[in-house]
Amino acid sequence: MGPSSTAKRPERLHYAWIVAGVTFLTLLAASASRSASGVLIIPLGNEFQWSRATVSSIVSLNILLFGLVGPFAAALYQRIGLRRTMLLGMSMIGGGYALSTFARHYWQFLLSWGVLVGLGAGMVAIVLGAAVTNRWFTKQRGLVMGVLTASTATGQLVFLPLMAKIAADMGWRGVPWIVAGASVAALPLIWFFMRDDPADLGLRPYGETGDVVALKKSAVNPARQAVTVLFEAARSRDFWLLAGSFFICGATTNGLVGTHLLPAAFDCGIPEVRAAGLLAMMGVFDLVGTTLSGWLSDRYNPRYLLFTYYGLRGISLFFLPDALVGPAFGLLLFAIFYGLDWIATVPPTVRLTADVFGREKAGIVFGWVVAAHQLGAAFAASAAGVLRTTTGTYTLAFIGAGVLCVIAAVGVLPVGKKHRREPVLV
Repeated sequence: MGPSSTAKRPERLHYAWIVAGVTFLTLLAASASRSASGVLIIPLGNEFQWSRATVSSIVSLNILLFGLVGPFAAALYQRIGLRRTMLLGMSMIGGGYALSTFARHYWQFLLSWGVLVGLGAGMVAIVLGAAVTNRWFTKQRGLVMGVLTASTATGQLVFLPLMAKIAADMGWRGVPWIVAGASVAALPLIWFFMRDDPADLGLRPYGETGDVVALKKSAVNPARQAVTVLFEAARSRDFWLLAGSFFICGATTNGLVGTHLLPAAFDCGIPEVRAAGLLAMMGVFDLVGTTLSGWLSDRYNPRYLLFTYYGLRGISLFFLPDALVGPAFGLLLFAIFYGLDWIATVPPTVRLTADVFGREKAGIVFGWVVAAHQLGAAFAASAAGVLRTTTGTYTLAFIGAGVLCVIAAVGVLPVGKKHRREPVLV
């Protein structure tokens, strides 16, 4: 029986949903590596007598490499497959955090937590979700991308209360072992259930009609392919608008709030475990907000969605300094509001990238846009640490981030207006 005959048999559950489930759990486990940053800043500084700026520089390197590896990971998916790349990335995360428990010097943390974990995490991040959605789904791409995107931020925030509790009760070295354990737990799931392409099982992507078409493995060097696509995309104004808005997105989420909200709350007399609980609540609301954003991206103009998301995020950041020193209700309100908007920007950005650059190149172009996201996160993680060290508060960092969000809200409106191509999701 040939592949085409197999594809015509009715399936009770399309294997695309199994792949999406494995990817969701992998991204959830990988997000633990990014949760640890906010928890470890204070205890590392206390043990080694390092300033916030010094510890933040390690986080900044981690975030920077996490973003830069994205487009190369997208090319690697095409060369060696999703499954092998996911196994490699999760092994690097687990190994890097395990090694960090033996570190005693700054350069050792830079290599283990900064370099090894940063590179591994970049292989199993938002770009992975975009690649899986593109390969396995024709229908409901926006919804699936929204759920997979939510897993990266939701897991990052949901892990925080457990990590904060362990750091307070057992010391900071218990936190990296949680990340290493989550990474190892994901490996058998990937090995047994992950598949690279629907055609490997004689299937079409979910919702697609026609003959089964096998994925063509790229024979081009992944690094060369990623750089070539960058040079082509860089000639487009839309690429710079998308990359610039995502730079601001990363600066105001992972870089600022994800890294420094716990230390900022601690400065205002809020216990770390309680602050971590608020971030976990943000994670729950992020799952709702980003999934809804994916659904909306299938139905409404993504430019207007992004304008709304960035504008509302800016308002919430202007409000944050007062929320930290005011009644507890204010910080709770911020957690709910900001959680809904945490990373809702991803599904409409993915759609705009595919609409402008086409399905074939969209994965790698989006990888470079994500690289800009992480450059922004690295910048904010380091800059906020410096501002806290020099001024004694995070107020300027939060207000400045709000201004950047307003700029991003205006900057996304012209994206793709010169293109008449029918939207194609990645």
